[in-house]
Amino acid sequence: MNSPRDRTATAARRPSMTDVAARAGVSYQTVSRVLNDPGIVKAETRAKVEAAIAELGFTRNLAARSLKTTRTGILGVVTDGSPLFGPATTTAAIEWAARDAGYSTLLTALRPGEGGESTAGRELLERGAEAIVVVAPHEGMLEALVSIARITPVVSVSALPQEAPGIRCVSVDQAAGARAVVQHLAERGHRSIVHLQGPTTWFDARGRVAGFEAAITDAGIDGEVTTPRSWGAESGYEYGHALDLSALPDAIFAANDQMALGLLRALRERGVSVPDDVSVVGFDDIEGSAYFTPPLTTVRQPFADLGWAAVHLVTSDDTTVAAPLLPATLVPRSSVRDR
Repeated sequence: MNSPRDRTATAARRPSMTDVAARAGVSYQTVSRVLNDPGIVKAETRAKVEAAIAELGFTRNLAARSLKTTRTGILGVVTDGSPLFGPATTTAAIEWAARDAGYSTLLTALRPGEGGESTAGRELLERGAEAIVVVAPHEGMLEALVSIARITPVVSVSALPQEAPGIRCVSVDQAAGARAVVQHLAERGHRSIVHLQGPTTWFDARGRVAGFEAAITDAGIDGEVTTPRSWGAESGYEYGHALDLSALPDAIFAANDQMALGLLRALRERGVSVPDDVSVVGFDDIEGSAYFTPPLTTVRQPFADLGWAAVHLVTSDDTTVAAPLLPATLVPRSSVRDR
């Protein structure tokens, strides 16, 4: 008689392709064809195999498969661990797109200031990642990314400030988004605009500043860029409380919606009416921005599309595939009025 341990081991054994073949009354090779190229198998035979798979609860052993094919079907994803709407939405989209493309993902979230970017990339490769997608590259990550790119494909979900060997970028046209803000405000009679700048270690923040400055020059109106600030609502709140109310600009363009949220609260606490006294614009169109007080004019980024484009680029065998620059879309709401 088998011992309890033996019975448990037997019961827990995962069904194999051989088990599926026996249940369906076909060969092992036929099961393999159904799994890998079902179109070449007769419909009747394919139905028998699929029924056997369902009855047995069979799942592929990807680890064993990778030993035979040298392909693991794994994509590495590096993020900064940000809970903000944009990075979180992009990360989820990468997972969905990877699954649809037949890949699974390994996620590494870096701790700010830890300096483990290179180690994190190497760990993903050691665990079998075929390629790496970076959701939020900072200036300090560039050197590590270049070294990883020498041995595996790397896609950055953000525009880098200069070309980096082996790294392709999928990004939103940040400069165009900022230009759209300035053009919208200028068309509505605003003649002085302040840009509440994000952290300059982020390439997207730099792109927004560049677009703002170019559009201000083109429109022939007054523009000012503040000193760099964090992405959080507290930075907008602090700026709003330090603002000289005797010399308000016509509009304040915050580098993201969280900063705009903090700014709106500070202005309200100080008795400043938005948009009557000053217009406010954000960037990102985060969940809930339409319900701010007042509803926030902002720039919508196609975060989900970023994830899909990144997976397509990093899994393409054609290295000449162009890295897309996705458009940002202005979303007008009532935080801006005519001057």
